Amino acid sequence: MKQVVKKTLLIVLLLGFLSPFVLFTYYYFKVDYDLSELVDYKPSVTTRIYDKDGKKIANIFDKKHRYYAPFEEIPPRVIEALVAIEDTTFFEHPGINVDAIFRAAIKVLRAGKAVEGASTITQQLVKNVLLTREKKISRKIKEAIYALKLEQELTKEQILERYLNEIYYGHGYYGIKTAADGYFHKKLADLTLKEMAVLVGLPKAPSTYAPTKNYEISMGRANRVIKRMYVLGWIDNATYEAALKETPKVYDDTLTQNQAPFIVDEVMREFSNMGIDDFKTGGYEVYTTIDIRLQNVARESLKYAYNLSLERLEQYKKDEEEKFAKNPPAEDDDTLRAVDVNTSKLNGALVSLESSTGNILALVGSVDYSVSSYNRATQGKRQPGSAFKPFIYQVAIDLGFSGATPLVDIAKTYEYEKDGEEMKWRPKNYEKNYKGLITLRESLVHSRNLATINLVNDIGLAQLINELKKFTIQNIPNDLSISLGTMSLSPLELAKYYTSFANGGVQVEPHLILSIEQGSKTVYEKEDHRVETSLPTQAFIMTSILKDVVENGTGRRARVRGIDIAGKTGTTNKNIDGWFAGYSPTVETVVWFGNDDNTPMYKKETGGRIAGPAFSMYYANLLKLYPQIQREFSIPEGVIEVDIGGKKEYFSDISKPPRAEAIEDPQEELLW
Repeated sequence: MKQVVKKTLLIVLLLGFLSPFVLFTYYYFKVDYDLSELVDYKPSVTTRIYDKDGKKIANIFDKKHRYYAPFEEIPPRVIEALVAIEDTTFFEHPGINVDAIFRAAIKVLRAGKAVEGASTITQQLVKNVLLTREKKISRKIKEAIYALKLEQELTKEQILERYLNEIYYGHGYYGIKTAADGYFHKKLADLTLKEMAVLVGLPKAPSTYAPTKNYEISMGRANRVIKRMYVLGWIDNATYEAALKETPKVYDDTLTQNQAPFIVDEVMREFSNMGIDDFKTGGYEVYTTIDIRLQNVARESLKYAYNLSLERLEQYKKDEEEKFAKNPPAEDDDTLRAVDVNTSKLNGALVSLESSTGNILALVGSVDYSVSSYNRATQGKRQPGSAFKPFIYQVAIDLGFSGATPLVDIAKTYEYEKDGEEMKWRPKNYEKNYKGLITLRESLVHSRNLATINLVNDIGLAQLINELKKFTIQNIPNDLSISLGTMSLSPLELAKYYTSFANGGVQVEPHLILSIEQGSKTVYEKEDHRVETSLPTQAFIMTSILKDVVENGTGRRARVRGIDIAGKTGTTNKNIDGWFAGYSPTVETVVWFGNDDNTPMYKKETGGRIAGPAFSMYYANLLKLYPQIQREFSIPEGVIEVDIGGKKEYFSDISKPPRAEAIEDPQEELLW
């Protein structure tokens, strides 16, 4: 009987000992193992957006924030630290550590249940990508088999590359390159030994060892990594002691680090237009034209002008209360009162370009992105009003008019037919007066509607519309309302057309993206698109007039001390839109304000008053950031400067100076 019991016990022990190997053999030969996810490793990779100087604007990703680092980019010290703490025999074993397997088997027998055993780096990679984390002996056997098979497909270097890019490092960081950038704001090559030790120590318990959560615990784990390297003889005593004492600076950033949400949204839109659908997972590096410092200035400038408008409205309300307390308005007076203005819909936009290239330096689509992410700079279509007039005047100058050419500024009634009905149109100047004869320069400087309409008549509507085609402007109205800028344009579109003035008669296409890289491949590279609209001499004559608009006319609030500014205000009917479009010798900027529901702003909120301060603040800060910027407009060859009545006027071979015998008082000519 005893003999039978003995034999039975021996058989049981033998079966217990052999069963893992039997199971292992079965799973190894009978089960089909798909290694393609690791062999053809293509993880989702974060797209990064940069400004023109290579400063990161944002990270864009889907579910996992990961930068990819090829093996060649990983410092040897990182490999040493990883192997020292996780898998000392990594370069010797075939994927599994046999000694560790036996230790794990003994633990199973002693505990009577499956417990976690020591895993190699290869096994850890397999577990993270191909298997679950359940603690079952079948999963452990599969893990070992996967590891053995994987090492037959990949080199040790390839396995390490996949491991270091796949593993989670806490704080939402996947991959060691991501963690290095996130925790330390460093490239892998710039990490210290202590920082490397922090990172390789993280995967064991990312939440516990994350330095943003438990700094001291994280440093203690890093010190154990460093000690292990020292014990193995992989670092000397001096390196060991120095590394133990180091206390790295750790950053606690958001994952997206989105400094310019309007730019990110526009980049995403452009990717969609290109037909690229893996923007968030394809690991693109997008180099934009944006100057992140100017982007911040633009946002602040727009907010500043917005706040000024609200403050003015409060003052208008007080003034009206005092006024109406003394003189109540008539019952039929339907003038919009300050108290009735709905400021909840007031918003603005700003776009700034490098005039010579069309590169967008700053683009802000609302006063506050967190309140409204709708991008009015690119998507909002509004009437430019008088900000459109320079295009009409440029046509006149290109045809031989000059700043000294007299224009008729008188009221006139125009009759036309609409839907079979006879209609009458009697336009007015903003000031509700007229001056008779004025110069072309004075007409544009003071934004005289009547003189502009009469100029259109002088040119001829058909010829004007034909000439305006060179500016590539879309949807031009085929009637005299063109004089008042009644077509609809976005601020970015108006900025594009204004490069015709700012760039000396050459219109350039605005660009947001300089290039797109994916790994070593260039996916997109900016191409210049240019259209010659006017000769340099004629464009300069326009610039000289628009400079006068800022110095002496409707654009005075856009003035900036220390730099030449040229530009034009725009205020549409009933003060619905307020614009300022202008430029310095190298940078062009368009500012718009208005109510999103197209209701009027207060009657005193003109383009110069509401948009001018944002423009002025933006350029004042531009000068602080770039004091070396060109400050004066260059006069092209062929421009003739003439003193007329103590004032400078500019002419060319096309726009010739007036005859000496020209009448001294143009009003007399008008009377007779």
